[in-house]
Amino acid sequence: MSSENIPLVDLRAQYLALKPEFMAAFEEVLEGMQLFIGPRQRAFEQEFAMYCGCQFGVGNASGTHALELALRACGIGAGDEVITVANTFIATVEAIAAVGAIPVFVDIDPETYLMNWQQLEQVLTPRTRAILPVHLYGHAVEMQPVMDFARVHGLRVIEDASQAHGATYKGQRVGSFGDIGCFSLYYSKNLGAFGEAGICTTNDAELAEKMRMYRDHGSRVRYLHEVMGANGRLDELQAAVLLIKMPHLERWNEARQAHAQAYNEQLRGIVDAVPVVRPWGTHVYCYYVIQVPDRDRFRQFMQDEGIGTNVHYPIPLHLQPACVSYGYKPGMFPVTEALAPKIVSLPMYPELTGKQVQRVIDSVKKYIGSVASHSA
Repeated sequence: MSSENIPLVDLRAQYLALKPEFMAAFEEVLEGMQLFIGPRQRAFEQEFAMYCGCQFGVGNASGTHALELALRACGIGAGDEVITVANTFIATVEAIAAVGAIPVFVDIDPETYLMNWQQLEQVLTPRTRAILPVHLYGHAVEMQPVMDFARVHGLRVIEDASQAHGATYKGQRVGSFGDIGCFSLYYSKNLGAFGEAGICTTNDAELAEKMRMYRDHGSRVRYLHEVMGANGRLDELQAAVLLIKMPHLERWNEARQAHAQAYNEQLRGIVDAVPVVRPWGTHVYCYYVIQVPDRDRFRQFMQDEGIGTNVHYPIPLHLQPACVSYGYKPGMFPVTEALAPKIVSLPMYPELTGKQVQRVIDSVKKYIGSVASHSA
């Protein structure tokens, strides 16, 4: 085993590269002591919205809160149904539950792991109010048929783009298709704060105003509370971090794509599946997800090699204890359930070196070779 460990994500490398800028910005914020709803937040909101091709950005406390703000602003509430997928992080459904709505799942495409829009008609009911597609792992959902379906049936569309900062569908960036786009700015994302943060994007001024009110205790004017809101503001220190990182996002995404290409070229045909990129979309590889035989053994093998892996996500949401009240049973989403035991994420971050990528590839090949010789 090499003495150099390769983590799943190396946050320190990015921090060290920009450390002087971070320290200078922190000192400036702390000297001024305007710690939230300040100039950096407003500048970041504007810059990120423009990057996504939207007019308005609403910074907030987390990706989970972004989703909840979006649902509330769209008037989604008690008893309303929101169509989404079970192959995503729990936050997608937590936000739906938080506003009193009911998640209704459809299965996923077996190659991209994204929403199978062809199943939307099957789950449509008079209580359906919104569709919540998830641009998972960094690849855009096929948005045109989703938007067409929503238009025909008068549904809201809220994009969960928490893993897809900068990904495109037909040349247009995600987060700009639906009524609202929701992004997590969690520290390990393509664009991450130093902890928790989120942002919503929209072209609807009224929705933007509602989200600003909800994130600040239901208040547009201090101490005048029009509705029950929440404490969901983006603070100035996090906004300062994000403003410094923002100009690097495209370059970082290109580095991720280059690493993914190297992985693909050598692992395609070796492992059971590598990421697929549809011709109408781009992939920004928040995670690089493959399929392997005997995943748990694979992860242990890679750990012994000094290489980090993770599983995004091992238990589909419809089978989570927290979702038992929705009445879903094993077997209802066969594609999602078949993939869950096979998928595994390899190291992926912009600062990976060519040497590190090759070491990961060599270790994966070594494992697959050991499986082949064992079964021979």
